Amino acid sequence: MTDVDGLAAALDRTAYLADEALATALFLAVRMRQPILLEGEPGVGKTSAAVALAAALDTPLLRVQCYEGLTAAEALYEWNYPRQLLAIRLAEARGTDLADADLFTEDYLLARPLLAAITHPGPGPAVLLVDEIDRADDEFEAFLFEALAESAVTIPELGTRRATVAPVVVLTSNRTRDLHDALKRRCLYHWIGYPDGERVEEIVRRRVPEAAGWLAAQVTGAVQRLRSLDLQKQPGVAEAISWTRALDALGVEQLDAVAAEHTLGAVLKYEEDVRLAHATGLDTLISGAG
Repeated sequence: MTDVDGLAAALDRTAYLADEALATALFLAVRMRQPILLEGEPGVGKTSAAVALAAALDTPLLRVQCYEGLTAAEALYEWNYPRQLLAIRLAEARGTDLADADLFTEDYLLARPLLAAITHPGPGPAVLLVDEIDRADDEFEAFLFEALAESAVTIPELGTRRATVAPVVVLTSNRTRDLHDALKRRCLYHWIGYPDGERVEEIVRRRVPEAAGWLAAQVTGAVQRLRSLDLQKQPGVAEAISWTRALDALGVEQLDAVAAEHTLGAVLKYEEDVRLAHATGLDTLISGAG
């Protein structure tokens, strides 16, 4: 992509609507080959931005899903132990000896997302998505920082692997904890806020084109009203899409209280929130939508 408008148009063709600020941030991440940290409420499209970016660039997407206890090895590589064991047994059957160097070669190496992104041969860069980095431990965050800073990783048995074509790195965070300043300084930064109703409606129409014409507008209005309540988890764009798909799967063409009652689990994820919606009145939440 030669400019921001070109990238925005390419993202649009993947059904991802990026405003100018987000398109600019992603363009800079690609052009400068600098990691970008996307933060925002759950469900506003942080992960989808990385998926859409890979599709727009027509390049592989490699994803590290972070969680508490994630180790560097799980994101980097592992050895194919069953195949190594088979090689040992075959050697024993043939009466030959195997040295450690015979077992720890490229043939037995299983690349995980981080190593695969760094060793991607090109010609274009792979997109490495480090999803929900705030859920990982400090140790993994420190390891990741070092790997990204050097665009290289070391495998003790094989040596250092350096990127021929450095990946485009997208990190996402829901801010369940603060990230270290060292990692933030390494990254470009962009906050993805909840879009206005008009844009949400357009996103829903793009993502669920098979739904009845009025449904996207009705769901968008209802979600906007739900977001005005004191919910434990505010529904995001992802929930609006999920709700529309659920309604469409049931053959619903007009959102009403009965349809909402049957499908609230697609948009609200806590029993307390469901009770609050009922207390407010489903008719009230739906009225005027569309």
